[in-house]
Amino acid sequence: MQSTSVVFNTKPVLAPIHVKSLYTSDPSSSLVASQSNWIHRKKNIKLRSRRQSQNRAYFIHHKLQNVQRRCLHQNAEQLNRGNILYRRQPVSCFRYPQTKQLLSKRLKNGVFIDKSSFHLPKQPPANVSVPRATVGPDEPHAASTAWPGGVLEKQGFDMLEVGRAEFDQFLSSELPSHPKLYRGQLKNGLRYLILPNKVPPNRFEAHMEVHVGSIDEEDDEQGIAHMIEHVAFLGSKKREKLLGTGARSNAYTDFHHTVFHIHSPTSTKGSEGDCLPVVLDALNEIAFHPKFLASRVEKERRAILSELQMMNTIEYRVDCQLLQHLHSENKLSKRFPIGLEEQIKKWDADKIRKFHERWYFPANATLYIVGDIDNIPQTIYHIEDVFGQTEMDNESNSAPSPSAFGAMASFLVPKLTVGLSSSSTHDRSSVSLDQSKALRKERHAVRPPVQHNWSLPGHNNDAKTPQIFQHELLQNFSINVFCKIPVNKVRTYGDLRNVLMKRIFLSALHFRINTRYKSSNPPFTSVELDHSDSGREGCTVTTLTVTAEPKNWQNAIKVAVQEVRRLKEFGVTNGELARYTDALLKDSEQLAAMIDNVSSVDNLDFVMESDALGHTVMDQSQGHESLLSVAGTITLEEVNATGAEVLEYISDFGKPSAPLPAAIVACVPTRVHVEGGGEDEFKISPEEITTAIKSGLKEPIEPEPELEVPTELITSDQLEELRLKRCPSFVPVEMNSNITKSYDNETGIVQRRLSNGIPINYKITKNEANCGVMRLIVGGGRAAESSDEKGSVIVGVRTLSEGGRVGNFSREQVELFCVNHLINCSLESTEEFICMEFRFTLRDNAMRAAFQLLHMVLEHSVWLDDAFDRAKQLYMSYYRSIPKSLERSTAHKLMLAMLNGDERFVEPTPHSLQNLTLESVRAAVMDQFVTDNMEVSMVGDFSEEDIESCILDYLGTVKPTKGFEKTQQYSPILFSTAPFGLQHQQVFLKDTDERACAYIAGPAPSRWGFTFEGNDLFESVGNQSSNDHNLEQSDTNLQGQIRNHPLFFAVALGLLAEIINSRLFTTVRDSLGLTYDVSFELNLFDRLKLGWYVISVTSTPGKVHKAVDACKNVLRGLHSNRIVPRELDRARRTLLMRHEAEIKSNAYWLGLLSHLQAPSVPRKDISCIKDLTLLYETATIEDAYVAYEQLKIDENSLYSCIGVAGAQAGEDVSASLEVEEIDEGLQGVVPMGRGSSTATRPTT
Repeated sequence: MQSTSVVFNTKPVLAPIHVKSLYTSDPSSSLVASQSNWIHRKKNIKLRSRRQSQNRAYFIHHKLQNVQRRCLHQNAEQLNRGNILYRRQPVSCFRYPQTKQLLSKRLKNGVFIDKSSFHLPKQPPANVSVPRATVGPDEPHAASTAWPGGVLEKQGFDMLEVGRAEFDQFLSSELPSHPKLYRGQLKNGLRYLILPNKVPPNRFEAHMEVHVGSIDEEDDEQGIAHMIEHVAFLGSKKREKLLGTGARSNAYTDFHHTVFHIHSPTSTKGSEGDCLPVVLDALNEIAFHPKFLASRVEKERRAILSELQMMNTIEYRVDCQLLQHLHSENKLSKRFPIGLEEQIKKWDADKIRKFHERWYFPANATLYIVGDIDNIPQTIYHIEDVFGQTEMDNESNSAPSPSAFGAMASFLVPKLTVGLSSSSTHDRSSVSLDQSKALRKERHAVRPPVQHNWSLPGHNNDAKTPQIFQHELLQNFSINVFCKIPVNKVRTYGDLRNVLMKRIFLSALHFRINTRYKSSNPPFTSVELDHSDSGREGCTVTTLTVTAEPKNWQNAIKVAVQEVRRLKEFGVTNGELARYTDALLKDSEQLAAMIDNVSSVDNLDFVMESDALGHTVMDQSQGHESLLSVAGTITLEEVNATGAEVLEYISDFGKPSAPLPAAIVACVPTRVHVEGGGEDEFKISPEEITTAIKSGLKEPIEPEPELEVPTELITSDQLEELRLKRCPSFVPVEMNSNITKSYDNETGIVQRRLSNGIPINYKITKNEANCGVMRLIVGGGRAAESSDEKGSVIVGVRTLSEGGRVGNFSREQVELFCVNHLINCSLESTEEFICMEFRFTLRDNAMRAAFQLLHMVLEHSVWLDDAFDRAKQLYMSYYRSIPKSLERSTAHKLMLAMLNGDERFVEPTPHSLQNLTLESVRAAVMDQFVTDNMEVSMVGDFSEEDIESCILDYLGTVKPTKGFEKTQQYSPILFSTAPFGLQHQQVFLKDTDERACAYIAGPAPSRWGFTFEGNDLFESVGNQSSNDHNLEQSDTNLQGQIRNHPLFFAVALGLLAEIINSRLFTTVRDSLGLTYDVSFELNLFDRLKLGWYVISVTSTPGKVHKAVDACKNVLRGLHSNRIVPRELDRARRTLLMRHEAEIKSNAYWLGLLSHLQAPSVPRKDISCIKDLTLLYETATIEDAYVAYEQLKIDENSLYSCIGVAGAQAGEDVSASLEVEEIDEGLQGVVPMGRGSSTATRPTT
């Protein structure tokens, strides 16, 4: 994880590629390195992250996020949720939203709160009832808040002590429901859910979910639900009034839902009024009373058409192909939320209004409120007051009849019953039985059900032929084998027990494939098997995904099928059962310990998804206790039998008794690279795919051997020997001082220094119970690469992680060591640094285990030839894929032009990669790993004694080495100058449809006030003094001190970026209608004495040049159109809100601590943390202009590159691409085609 603050972002915003390799407790991750590109990272400012790492092969698991690309609207004040490291945790039993804590997807702990003892605030408003969590007919809600008798005593159920009947009764008993979740329903049918949650404090989430989406559209209405979302949301005047209050708003559309949501403070400064009624009033207008003005309809029509073109990437087309074949029997295959272009162009306001009248009414909607809300009766009063009279005069139509599809219809068809019947004595619904009967006649009660062809034995006898999607823009081979079954709703202990057994079984498969084969050169790039529920589609999908180099595709399939067969036939071993059960329980316990640290939006996501699936909603403590109660009842035989059912569609492929795959889809390139140069046509047939699958069924298999897993990487005897040899101790923190421990009372930050030269920063905090994070930062990064060893650092870091070995321990042993201790470790290279980050629990010596692993990496890393070959091949493939992406090729060309062809800021070329050797990449990395060039920071719920013991034992015993001066020496980084004529570039790709994007960039100062010309900006704004910049708000010369503060330019530039972003959206997107997506971002380096800004804009080929000109005009127009106080106040509130929201996160504090003692970042000190809030609060418009003057925006300093894809593109640039191929090894731009369907993307 990293800081989201622009002030303390250790990872540059504009980084071309980042290596992220994981020593991890996640068996599916298996030291896999992921890559990111700055042209994609810009989305973080605009998208609300779903906190789940996405596997394109199984996009369905994450609410179809990769296919539907939920269309998100957002006002100019939206917070940047940051580049937080999230990853899938397949060893988690519960689909809980990933949080910003140590581990993801876990349920949290806390003292069980009995509903009967939960006291309500006194004196509720008159006539307001307070219904509790209840369950009604076919409702996916928890049935009771009372625990089944004796559950807590039944942890570790022993079948020898209880009878079978009693055990069966326990398994059939219902899971407990969330004790704080309130559900109710108004007389007009509107359902509401309220969940008090204190994180973040003084804020709440209000989401209005209307149960209508693209699945409800008729043939001539494809995309109209998405259109209504745009018009209703952005056309709301009441929503606009929230601007400036600190609220942010958004919206999205998917197959079955349209959601409008507002994140708001509970009250505003200077006003004692409650913000909730104002927010609810805005949601009421947006959802039920929009004004379909012709001007707004036309404006959003342009935006959606631009969105449609923007999102039509090859990745999106692949997702569409997968969905079309998976659901070929129903409307899910042809109702993508984005709609059809020819229809979007035709609709008028009347057509749109009629669809709204048909579906947008209270009885077809649910309101969710989660946040820092204490007075539940008052909240219910506000709900009734705002929404109570809406649609009360339109009660006529009948309710839905029971669906033929049984349980699945419970969330595919809206239930418009008013009364929430329950056995609970606490259910005080505001609707009587008679009223319920009347309201069951509401109009539009029946929504289109979705019928699936299940992959069940005997259910479907028509085997589907493998489908092939072949495209010029695809680089690698991938195949997805799908199985589709009904969702098994988790409502009883027996249901939970089945989930647990499946997770154990599949965790073993993930680890086996991704560890055993990574120890050699495998035929595949990755193999994943995902088994997940999708409430949006109404099914559970199992997906085997295999990716490989095209030349290896047959062997890759064979190996994947072989491993599935091995697990199905022989099952997991006793050791695997114990290992993954323990990992699940530790994971659950850790989540339970953090019950008070889950954000409101994460809790809300979990409740909404659980309701859609029909699962019982539990709190984190209940989830952990329930898991404990069933974990002790499982046996090896049951786990293997349950897991085998999941794999039968692959392991028994072709047998009459086997379930038929729902679809087999291969996505392959049209042409492939040939060693020695050139390309050949890639040929593949459905018959060959079937033959490859069957060949894996014939391979001999043997049982999995038990693997010895180390309990420690450094024994006590070895540690004692190290202590005697290295004599670790703490030395004075600063020269000419005797202080060996610096403690800051205000922040709680401790600074120390080891005798081997390693500086240490740590902070003890209870923010995340029983969690800790640690980050090693080494100065140098890619900037230290020499001209004859380009790419050596990035390839070296990847080589180290690909090998995964330390000392005498194998990769498998190291990974299982991390699994057993719930350690997650990432290794990453940036332009300036190499970073290694650990997340760990504080139980079972996990912190000590993490320190042991860090020590072993620093002292006993193993560099392997086959790991080097894999790393080199990965970057070779990545480089060759650049011309197959409009965005990446455009960004690549811009960076080369702006930085004078400096390869340290783009992907290494094949020529550079071929020049590298194992020794050269090892030296490039390890030369930076010297103790006087390191800094280690820790944040967590540890004790002073424990953390300092670990520091001395495992960091203090690292051999002292020197080399800081060498890491400071790097070739100058130069911006191109005007005579080269490279300021304005273009890229063309052939395509059957048109798309366009552009990037505009120019020089900016570094975070600490240095420019690429070598100037120190503090010399022009004040005399920089390291001893005289602490701020006191009472000082009369505060403004002068602010400009003397080392953080001045970072703060001023951050405020300026927010203001420019707001103006870009208002002008280029909203007023001129030239784009769907535009953003301004700063890349402020810490170590390097430069920075740059980038404006990213998407458009159509006909408008992209105008969009670029408009962006330039906004950027250059801050003098003629001066910043006003209102703009600065909004920017200030946004950044302060961001800071306040993240301040309770260990990861955020880790970012604040980073570089406090780094010798390569001398200006950062403790005042940069202590004064951050005051700097934001006291910054002026003049300060923003001081920062603005440092951005190079003149025509000779500004660089742009426009990328255009279309049927006529490509011919004009073939010659220039051939030249670039000679110089850079970059392949020419190739044609691309468009899929028949589209989906939505973020609107802002």
